[in-house]
Amino acid sequence: MSTAVRAPLGRLHEVADGVHAFLQPPGTWCLNNAGVIAGPDGLLLIDTAATRARAEALREQAEGLGHGPVRSVVNTHSHGDHVFGNCVFAPSATIIAHELLGAEVEAIGMGLTKIWPDVEWGELSLAKPTVTFARSMSLRVGSRTVELHHLGPAHSTNDTVVWVPDARVLFVGDVALPGCTPFCMMGSIRGTLLTLDRLRGFGAETVVGGHGRVSGPEVFDQTERYMRRILAIAEEGVAAGITPLQAAREHGPGEFAEWLDSERLAANLHRAFLEVRRPDLPLGAEVDVNAVFNEVIEYNGGLPTCLA
Repeated sequence: MSTAVRAPLGRLHEVADGVHAFLQPPGTWCLNNAGVIAGPDGLLLIDTAATRARAEALREQAEGLGHGPVRSVVNTHSHGDHVFGNCVFAPSATIIAHELLGAEVEAIGMGLTKIWPDVEWGELSLAKPTVTFARSMSLRVGSRTVELHHLGPAHSTNDTVVWVPDARVLFVGDVALPGCTPFCMMGSIRGTLLTLDRLRGFGAETVVGGHGRVSGPEVFDQTERYMRRILAIAEEGVAAGITPLQAAREHGPGEFAEWLDSERLAANLHRAFLEVRRPDLPLGAEVDVNAVFNEVIEYNGGLPTCLA
């Protein structure tokens, strides 16, 4: 039996009337946030969780609110910590996501389980979306309207944000991570900057990121400062003829050193170097994920810790 350290199972926190965030402190690798929107006879879930036990804890707490079962699940993007738990809710719940997500889930597969084999993942199977959309989609949860919008590429190519207009709550997935280092290996630095401008336009009062604490809209400015630093380092590094890993070692996390998972700097610089060197490529162009993550490991001096 594994003796690895585990973070406690997550807990629900009501952030507005009938709107809850399922938080998994401290929010590092694979300890994602989810959301629950309660209707009169059922629940809308925003993302699931990385392991079977964590997804089941989410279901138990969500359905313990007394508003009926989970009827729909919205995935904010394709990464395993946000979709592995879909199988706990399917097929009784409808899985909703952007039209690019299904193919990417299939392509990524259970890759996270190979990176951290000591995590107690439990019995998991991939449950892909049964309903997809291209740009935007509106849902009804009782009398409440919930909007889904595809933005980016930012964190990924298939980022979806969930806007609850009457509550002024915005679930942004991994596009913004309050107190945690952004991660754009499979997305775009420049695309994130464009997306942040659109996120500000919602006028949210409460922002729930895909990891980390609940925040206000100030997280958008904090994320922008980080991204602009990454781009500046990349422009300097490309001009100097050094590699992203060399640039990461030379500059370090700087003012963002207190954010969780600062080793993501290496991957973010790899993406930024590509965007500086090849402005002709589409934002979110595919990279060798394994090679880039190996740079993260090298920069970190070992595999990052996963507490899931």
